[in-house]
Amino acid sequence: MSSAPVFQRIALLGIGLIGSSLAHAIRQQGLAAHVAIYTRSAETLDRARELSLGDSYHDAAAGAAADADLVIFCAPLGANTALARAVAPVLKAGAIVSDVGSCKASVIRDVAPELPDHAVLVPAHPVAGTENSGPDAGFAELFDGRWCILTPEEGTNADAVEKVADFWRQLGSNVETMDAEHHDQVLAITSHLPHLIAYTIVETATDLESDLQKEVVKFSAGGFRDFTRIAASDPTMWRDVFLNNREAVLDILGRFTEDLTALQRAIRRGDGDKLHDSFTRTRALHRGVIAAKQT
Repeated sequence: MSSAPVFQRIALLGIGLIGSSLAHAIRQQGLAAHVAIYTRSAETLDRARELSLGDSYHDAAAGAAADADLVIFCAPLGANTALARAVAPVLKAGAIVSDVGSCKASVIRDVAPELPDHAVLVPAHPVAGTENSGPDAGFAELFDGRWCILTPEEGTNADAVEKVADFWRQLGSNVETMDAEHHDQVLAITSHLPHLIAYTIVETATDLESDLQKEVVKFSAGGFRDFTRIAASDPTMWRDVFLNNREAVLDILGRFTEDLTALQRAIRRGDGDKLHDSFTRTRALHRGVIAAKQT
């Protein structure tokens, strides 16, 4: 546990998987003297209170953000502009605004123009998660050994960036800083495209004739089961991801489509050498992921 809180007051705006995991981890590590929680759903706010996730609970974002040293947007990307406008009038001098979204260029686009000059925006993306959602889904260890990517704009206050980096390190994360556009290109292939493929495969299965669909469910092997787990992720969050990172996703999707067409052609032509070569190269990449301890 930290010897002293990194921040006196942290406001969590949204209390789903990431927000509730932050609440648990902040308390476990003693990173804040006070955690203020806001969510627009009264039912969810009541559940957060029942779980004792925070120190105060608010039905308005401004109420949670008032006097906060760190305000973290933990809602779907589509809510960012409204949240920024709601909290901007109450942000104190030197307040740091951050987030946990999977797209970073859109955060800078939607949030930065709404903030007062005396606040500092340090976008962040903890590359961690599960298919579960809601305040009951969170757990303190979610960020252990995972990456958190910071994407501050050039010229952002260095002390604020380092304070956010230190915050995530104390939550158990490894921290990397990169350009927001580059982040979005990287995540398009490592996260966004796999989710899009999973949603598509599972949707294909749901459209099968009822008898065949029952057999698919009954005999689901590890591969299909993993796809259904990914496709069970929060639909609102992923809708916003694809809408806010559309250019990078469409670029990677185009490359994927070309590669898929090449494999389709190899299967049709009985080109075993092509298939074997492709599968050999993909095994090598998997070994790299294992070596990086990202499984």
